[in-house]
Formats: sequence, C-alpha cells, structure tokens
Amino acid sequence: MSGQIPDIFLPAAAAEFDARRVKKYTVKRQFTFIYGVLMRYSGVVSRGIRMPLIKEGTDIVPVIAKTLVRAAQEEGFVFKERAVVGVTESLVARSQGNFVKLSDISASVAELFAQGDVFIFSPILSRNRFLPMLQGIVGGIKGKVHIVLTLPSDEVGNPSCQDPYGYGEGIFGEDSEYFQFVHPITKSNYSQLYKALDPQRISISYVWGIDNFIKATAGKGGQALVCTVHNRQVYAKKLEQAGFTTYTLADICTKPMREGAGFNADYGLLGSNYSNADRVKLFPRDCQPFVERLQKELAAQTGVKPEVMIYGDGAYKDPATGIWELADPIVCPAATDGLSGMPHETKLKSLIDSGKDVAKEVRSNAGGQALGTTPRRLTDLLGSLCDLTSGSGDKGTPVIYITGYFDNYYTE
Repeated sequence: MSGQIPDIFLPAAAAEFDARRVKKYTVKRQFTFIYGVLMRYSGVVSRGIRMPLIKEGTDIVPVIAKTLVRAAQEEGFVFKERAVVGVTESLVARSQGNFVKLSDISASVAELFAQGDVFIFSPILSRNRFLPMLQGIVGGIKGKVHIVLTLPSDEVGNPSCQDPYGYGEGIFGEDSEYFQFVHPITKSNYSQLYKALDPQRISISYVWGIDNFIKATAGKGGQALVCTVHNRQVYAKKLEQAGFTTYTLADICTKPMREGAGFNADYGLLGSNYSNADRVKLFPRDCQPFVERLQKELAAQTGVKPEVMIYGDGAYKDPATGIWELADPIVCPAATDGLSGMPHETKLKSLIDSGKDVAKEVRSNAGGQALGTTPRRLTDLLGSLCDLTSGSGDKGTPVIYITGYFDNYYTE
C-alpha cells in the first residue's frame, strides 16, 4: 500500500488522521489491521461445490460432507460457524429415488376423476415442468380434456398473448389468435404442444382471469384440476363455490401408486420436473430429517456447526422477460433452526447519510429490520443466492457453501 491508506479506511474527519496511529501489519492469511481492527476485503462468499455424479438411491449425506472437506483442503477455504450449506432439491429427490412414471400419474388422476370431462385450469407454459406430467394426466381422464390457459400470461409470467392489455370477456377458443401465439423466449407454441398429446380429446381455450372463466361457465359446474402453483388454494376454493368438483396438482401422487413408486404427501406433482420420456422427478420428501442429519455429519467432520438448507427455485423475477423463477411450490422445503425468521440488519447507507456514529449503531442493533430493508425470509434470500450460484445447466455444483452472510461491516 506504499504507506498510503485508501480513502475507504479514513475516518470521517480525514484532516485528523495521523499515520503514526495506524497499526498495520499483515498476517499469514493476508488480512490487514488498521486501528487494531481486522480489515476484511470479502463479505458474503458463495461457492458452488462440484459433487460426484449422484445416482438414484445414493446416501448423499456422507458424500456431501466428504466433498466439502476435500474442497476446503484443496482450495484453501475454512469452515466457519454460521456458514450455510445449501443442497439443491433435485439432488435430494434423486438420492431418495422420488420418481413417478407417467402411468403412476394416470393411475392417481383416475382415482380423483372416476369419469367424465375435466377442465385443466391455468397450467404453466413449460416443456420440462408441465408437458410431461400433462401426458400422464391426460392418460387418467376418461372423457374430454379442456385445457384453459390464462391471459396475458401464466402464473409465473410466461406470456400467452401478444397484447398484455387486450382484455376481453368470455372464453376464447382455438380459432382465436391466441392459439397461434409463440413464446418470445423459448420460441415454442405451447397451445399446440399441449394439444398434440391427444388431438382428438384435448381442446385449448383462453380466458382473462379465473373470475371471467367462472362467469362464462356459470351454472354449468363440472370437474376441474387447478394447475397453478402458488394460487392453487384460492382458485380451487373459487371453483368449488361455483359448483366444480376440484383438485389441484398437490393432490396427485400423494401416495405410492405401485410398489417402489415415488410420492409426495405434501406437494404431489408440484415441483416435479422432467427426468426422461417415461417419468418425472418429484419434489423431495422427508426434508427436515435430512438437513438435521447433514448438519450433524458436517459438525462431526469439521468441528464447526453450519446451518443447512434444501433449496429449489429462487424467488426472483427476471426484469427483461417478466418471468418468475419460482415454479417450485416453495423456495426452501427444510432448513435447520438457525435459518428461521428474517434478517436483522441496519441500513448502512442511511446511517452514513444521517451523520450518526455508524459503528455504534451497527454494533448495538438489537434486531429487527431497518427502514428500507426488504422484508424477506432468510431461507428465501439464501435460496435465491444458492439457485443463482448453482445455475440450472451443466455446472455440476448442486451444493453451495456460503460464508459471511450473518456478518456485518464490523465483524472481524
């Protein structure tokens, strides 16, 4: 540093700065001390950990612990108290063997709808999230399948029409312009993809909102499968009040449909994803015992006790496309106790502007969120960080190691 102290380290009254008072030296880990305070150059650090390729039925707890220890040894990072280990839900589900065949989905749907036509209301527009399960759903319906797509987009923001302000009353059919609409990002026509599964039995229609749909079908009733993820309970209740026999995706495959089949008692098909042409992967189950067991294993091997969570889709919205990255029913299905609640933070930039003693205010923070801090749960914030770090392609980092998340500017 050539005897000069960068401006960011100077006291507010720079004229009073006395270089002789600076106690500066370097320790073996290359940290700098100024005024006897350890100056860190890194805050939150999120590391994607490359894991071995995990196959169905693998006990991943010892594999994760062993891989993290080796990663620390090889790459020189240390295990710290209150670090966070995130494990992607797909890794947990695969290790559990939580898969269902399309025929399992058909069998479960057949139990719910013994006969007759069914409205498939407001599915998301997705080739890997909904198209495979739709094939299984259609196989379990005895009558006609009426797929109702919502305008101007699906629940997570995928557009379903060209004009987001072109509201119209009633239900629109395959003779409308909507049937020709191509998704601007994926370049897929989801209406035609869905209909192609069984053109003789499947019809496609479009509606501007559930209330418009209920109004257009007033007094007719029928059977409906609500396919929204986060609004499912509200939509199901409205349809039931309108005379429909109603189920949601969370009601399908809540039990094994054959010996060895996967299931999810809490979420059913919600959070499922494409596995291969004949089956889909479900959201993991028994998640709380998993995170607690992994926490104990990591503490035994490293001597420190990290927090552990399972994460799915991050809760964030793409500003360019308007699409939410939240097709899973929940960001975090399970976490250890230290990750409950919301962050306890002060607004550092507001304190600087206020002229208050910043260090005193930050160190005396008794909890709660300051004005201007976004009120989000720790698991949603950390889940988004994990999801962005791991990506969704071929990085091979389904485990994330995060340090510094619970530190503040004055944490040594």
